[in-house]
Formats: sequence, C-alpha cells, structure tokens
Amino acid sequence: MKAVIMAGGEGTRLRPLTATAPKPMLPIGNAPMLEHIITLLKKHGFDEVIITVAFMANAIRTYFGDGSEFGIRISYSNEDSPLGTAGSVGNCRELLESTFMVISGDVLTDIDLGALLEFHQSNKATATIGLKSMENPLEFGIVTTNDDGTVGRFLEKPTWGQVFSDTINTGIYVLEPEIFSYMPVGKALDFSQDVFPRLLEDSIPIHAMVCEGYWEDVGTLEAYLNAHKDILDHRVDLEILGFMVDKGVYFGDGTEVHPTALLEGPIIIGDNCRIGPEAKIRPYSVIGSNSRISKHAEVDRSVIHENVYIGEGSIIRGTIVGKSCDLRRSVHTEDGVVLGSDCYVGDGAQLFSKVKIYPSKTVQSGATVLTSIVWESKGTRSVFSSNGVSGIANVDIGPELALRLAMAFGSNLKPGARISTARDSSRAARMLKRALMVGLNAVGIDVADLEVAPIPALRFHVRNTSSKGGLAVVLDPDDPESVVIRFIDENGIDLDEASQRKIERGLAREDFRNVLASELGELDFPARNTEFYAQSLLEQAEIGRIRDRNFKFVVDYGFGVSSHIFPSVLSKLGGDVLGINPFSSTKRIVESDQSANMSRLSELVVTSRSEFGIGIDSVGEKIILVDNTGRILSGFESQVIFCRLIAEANPSAQISVPIGSPKALRNAVTRFGGTLHFTKRSTSGLMEAASPATRGRDLVAGVEGNFIFPNFLPGYDGCAALVQLLSLLAVTNRTLAEVVGEIEPIRVIHDSVITPWESKGIVMRILLDGIGDQETTLIDGIYAETNSSWYLVAPDPVEPITHIWVESDSEIEGVSILSSLRERIAVIVNDSSGLRLR
Repeated sequence: MKAVIMAGGEGTRLRPLTATAPKPMLPIGNAPMLEHIITLLKKHGFDEVIITVAFMANAIRTYFGDGSEFGIRISYSNEDSPLGTAGSVGNCRELLESTFMVISGDVLTDIDLGALLEFHQSNKATATIGLKSMENPLEFGIVTTNDDGTVGRFLEKPTWGQVFSDTINTGIYVLEPEIFSYMPVGKALDFSQDVFPRLLEDSIPIHAMVCEGYWEDVGTLEAYLNAHKDILDHRVDLEILGFMVDKGVYFGDGTEVHPTALLEGPIIIGDNCRIGPEAKIRPYSVIGSNSRISKHAEVDRSVIHENVYIGEGSIIRGTIVGKSCDLRRSVHTEDGVVLGSDCYVGDGAQLFSKVKIYPSKTVQSGATVLTSIVWESKGTRSVFSSNGVSGIANVDIGPELALRLAMAFGSNLKPGARISTARDSSRAARMLKRALMVGLNAVGIDVADLEVAPIPALRFHVRNTSSKGGLAVVLDPDDPESVVIRFIDENGIDLDEASQRKIERGLAREDFRNVLASELGELDFPARNTEFYAQSLLEQAEIGRIRDRNFKFVVDYGFGVSSHIFPSVLSKLGGDVLGINPFSSTKRIVESDQSANMSRLSELVVTSRSEFGIGIDSVGEKIILVDNTGRILSGFESQVIFCRLIAEANPSAQISVPIGSPKALRNAVTRFGGTLHFTKRSTSGLMEAASPATRGRDLVAGVEGNFIFPNFLPGYDGCAALVQLLSLLAVTNRTLAEVVGEIEPIRVIHDSVITPWESKGIVMRILLDGIGDQETTLIDGIYAETNSSWYLVAPDPVEPITHIWVESDSEIEGVSILSSLRERIAVIVNDSSGLRLR
C-alpha cells in the first residue's frame, strides 16, 4: 500500500524555527514531525511512501534517504513552483496506480489509519476524508456529513458566525486513481476548494469518517509547545525516544546527569546530553541531543533543540530554543520567547515575553530585549577576544571553525611560509590543533608542530626560527570548559588588531587561497625546542648569585605544561624547591578549584617556612605570588614588586605599565631613577610595548600577574618571571618579605556599568566634554588625575560595559568618585537609549 506525504510547506507561522528548516523537519519529542508520520504509516501496513517536497527539499532527502533506515521505501516528488495540496499529489500520479492515502507531514497524530482505509474500501468510495471533532474549528476547514456518511458541505476557515459543525478536515484522505481526472497536470489545485467541490458537482459521493484518536495541526509556536505537553501527558500514542529512568523522566543514550541536578518529570532528555551540578529541569521540558545544561541553570516548560548550550545560572522558561544556540551565563527568557538556530545570547541578557530572535543573531551581554530581532544583527560578535579566539570547546569552537580560522590566517601569508603550532595536554586542544594544521596545509602553509609545549616556548621558537607566526591551543586558565586559540606573529607577540581584522574578513567571506595538490603545505616536528628555550632562559639568570642565596620557595605548576620544562631549569639554580602539581593533567585542571589551589600553596609556604610561593597558570604565562606569611598578593602588588626590583637593580630601567597603575608603582620606580611609560591595558597593547619596534624596555608589567621581559621574549612568560624574580632578589640582596613590607598602600577600586555598544561613543564624548580643566590622558579611555586621586574610564573592547578604576589617598573620596562616575554613565546610557527609542 502506498501513501503520499505532503511535506512542501514553508511553515511561515512557525518562524523563526522554519527560517532554516522545513516545517516537517521540526523536532517533536526529539524526532522530526515527518518521522512520526512515517512511523505511523508503517505501523498501519504502508510499505511505500512518496514525499512531495518543495521548500528546503534537500533537508528532507538527506535525512530520510531511500527509507531503508526506517524500514520503508521512500521516493520523492519535487514541486518547482507551489501546486497546492491537490496539485502536489497530482504531480506524482504516475506512481499511484491503485488506492493510496494522502497525509500531511507536519501534523501530530495517532489516528487509526487502518480503520479509515477499511471504511473507504467497504464503501467502495472514490474519495474518503478523515474528520476530527475540534473544540475550536476556526483555523480549519469545516465539513458536514449526510446521514449516509457522505460529505454535504465544505467551508474553509470560517468565522464563528459561519460555524455549522465542529468536525474539521484533517487533510488525511484515501483516494482512488480516478481522482486524477479532476486534477489537470501542472495546475495549482487544493482538495477542499477545487477538487472535492467538482466531485460533488458531478454527483460523485465523497465519504467521510470521524476518526478517533489524537490529531493536532502543529501550525503555530503555541501549538508546537502544546504538542510537546500532550506527548509528555501521553495524550497521543507516540513512542518517546530513550528509556524511562524514573516516572515521566526519559533519557537518551550517553546522557550524563550530575547527582545534584534536579529532574522533575515529565521531561525528555536526548542522547549525549550533559546536565550540570544543581541544574533544574522542570516539568514539560524537552532537551535535544548533544545539549549541555550548565550548573545552576534552570529549564522550565521549554523545548530545547539539539546542540544547544545553556550557560551557568541561566533561567529558560516557556521558551523554544533552536538548534546550535549558545546562551551564556545568567540569561533569562520569559514565556513565548523563540530563538532560531545558531543564535548567541551573551551573559546576563534578558529576553522578554514573546520576543523572537531570528537565526544567526547575536544578543549582547547585559542586553534587555523587548522586541523581536528579525533582520538586524544587533552587534555581531567579533571572532577575536582580548587573548585570541576563545570559547567553549566543541560548542563555540569546533574543528570546522578551527579549520576555517587557520585557512583565513594562512591565506594572508605567502605560499610556502612556515607556522609553528603547540598545545597543552587536553584532548580538546589536541583535536583543534589538528584541525588548525590541516587548514594551514590546505592553503599551502608549512607547519612546524611542537606538540605539547607552553606558549612561551612557542613564542621562543617563532622568534628564533624562520617561522612567520604561531598558533597555540590551550584550555582557558579561568574557565577549563573553554579553549583559547592564540595567534602569534613572526616577532613572537600576539597578532595585532589589524591582522586580526584581516582574518575575520577572510573568515566571513570564506576568502581562502586554493592551491594545487603539489603546493599543499608540509608538516614536521622540530627537535629539542624546549631544551633551547630552557637554556636561553638560564642565560638570562644570575645563576651564581641565585645559587649563593640558596632560596627556599614553593612552586605550584597548576597541572600545566610548564612542568615539562621548568623543574630541570630550577635544578640548575640550586636552593630548596618544593614543587606541587608537577605534572600536566587536563582532568585535574578541569576539576581543581583555583582558590583552593592557592589556599594549599599558601599553607605549604607557611608550614615549610619558605621565603615565598609562586603559582604558574596552566599555560605557563601568568603568576601569583604568596609571601612568607602565606598572604596571597594581589596583581597590583606583584606589579609594584617587579617594577621596584627592576628599578632598584638598574636605576636607568625603562618600564612600561598599563595606564591606571597604582601610585605606589610610580613612587617606587621614580625613587630609584627608573622611567615609566604608559600603555594600553589590553594584551595587544602590552605586547606592542615589548615589540622590537619599541626598543630599550626592561620590563612590561601588567596588573594580572602577566609580565614580559622583552630582552628574552616579547610575550607573557610565567617561568621567566620566576627566574627574573630570583635574579632580582639575589642582585638587590633583598627578600620578598622586605619588599612587600615597603609597598605603599594600594587603594585602586573598580566597577563597571552595562553600556550598549551604540552608547559607548556617546558616553566617552560626554564624559570628556565635562572634564573641564582636569589634566587628562587618552592612551586607553579617559584618564584624569589630581594631586590626591586619579580615575580611568574605558569601554570594554569585547563586552557591552564601561569600566571605571579609581584610586585616592582617601578611601572615602575614592568611593565617592567611583559612585559619581557610575551614576553619570548610567544617566548618559539611559538618555541615549531614550533618544534612540524616540
């Protein structure tokens, strides 16, 4: 027995979900609507179906193929132009030589199709219509029947004044081939409006049967949500994918749920999902396959499609989230919100009731969205952040993006150029680095792979070989669920913003170089690079003086790749060194808590009576210092310590620091005759100050434990920072405790104000206009200073916020300045928002 499934509709009322997928392919209970129809037909003995396709036909063909995977034969009939319900069936008349059934591919039903077929055959009918009683028939075609079960009258989508029956046309028909004589070839026709009325005019009876069971035209977003509720309430006889682990709680294969997560049935969680600690999945929620619900997140009465990421602390209520969406931390959505596929919603964004976000749109962090986003992008995310390209592994950054990034990067270099690559020990980094290497080779770039190596060792290799740049993939030290791809230029520093924009343009345009097979890049593995790096590092040290001092300290390697190199360096410097976490382990990085690790380091410094402790981050770039009392020093304090020691060891020292560094630093450097140069606060700004173009710098000191020693490497290096600290303490014959004790009080305070992208320029202009006679510096934002205080206001380059830093001799005055600036910015933002709305 054959059936025709009509699957050519666009489903305009279901947009934005149908903007990137045909309506029959929308998932219901984690399987396409059309798949449920095929399953129903197979259950009732149909062994062959013809699917009529038009809108996004390839999505249907690709999924179902020839039907062998579903135990049924499938063929397709394509509509080049819309032919209507009857016209599309008539288009495949050559395949329909006997009784056949017609059914829509975008409904949810469990009607007994066998009973309808039997009714048709017993009446020897030409056409039989399946009817259904509905409480609200306004959206459907109404049908009345005569006493003998034949159709008396049709009325399509009536008003209440025209309602004369509650039985509606389900669009399920059993037909004989004779029907085609009423259907001219190639003409657009509708069954209810064109074909069936002509049969009645010719006195050919149309039989109708009121069917028992469930039937729902999933034609609106509200109906789409309700259909899922009906499935979970078992109002429709439909097989739920997965297995029941508790009453009303269904899991797919490979799904993992944290023991502290709360699951309240009825719910469905698809294959290979991850539900985080203390997450809450409330009743009537459906989670698509390969989705991740982070800790403390809550999903309530919502349908989440496949490959979706819900960030920590987000609350998703009464919402439909399309496939491959990325919702970050503390996102709130209200009832009726719908997100199309591939949308990004930033931290803290709020989406109000019935807002629709169309596919591939970006909602800024902290945004409040009151109206739908259809055409405009609302501020497309930059691919590059402050430290490279970063994002959640296999959510934001997968192998496809890595491949395309590398092709865009390599296409800006001459064919045959050489790029060095490195990674940490994580599986995510290994996977992505392989994709990067393939992308580089594909555009004719040779690759020198250092395999597992710290980022400073990669910089060293690039700077001291013929490499034209480098790529490193590492876990984000601040978020081990995320990875960072670092782009390095031929001088060993992070790629500048102009070069980043070239890569972004190439990525957006897919403007990649094509090369012949003979011109593909090569891959090699340089030997002994880490040995050369370690030897060069030792050449920068005052080895004799360090040995004479016989330092005693504790080093926390943070389970990072520095543990592969640095123990051998320290062994040549003498002293008594206690190393903790001295091996690379992705699992331990992911599971460990940074504050707990620092507390342990602090305790060990005290109990071992060491002079100090130092923690090196997992990628080998930044450090945290602990004094002999176990106190963890702030980034500002570490910055002052290094600047003071450099100036004391070398009175003519040239030091670069970011604008907005504490007064204590300036006083310490000038006291010993050193010279300070101010630079931008960003990573690119600091590294620019250390580049070969800026010669003569002895130190570039950031405020987050990030130090650059340009005479060795023009990039952050935690291992070099420790070696230099030992050298400086030995040369000045000081202890860290003495230097810490002489630091002046640091009273820098910080806050931020949410500032939409379109308001950032207005905020800075109005603030600058209102400064008056105050001395200002515009290196990075607005820096203003008086005798007793300074403040810095700077827009964030990545997030929609404005930063404020203040330092004053008086704590009360500092808080007052900060509050005043915060209020002024908030007023400007509100005023500019009002102007835009007007």
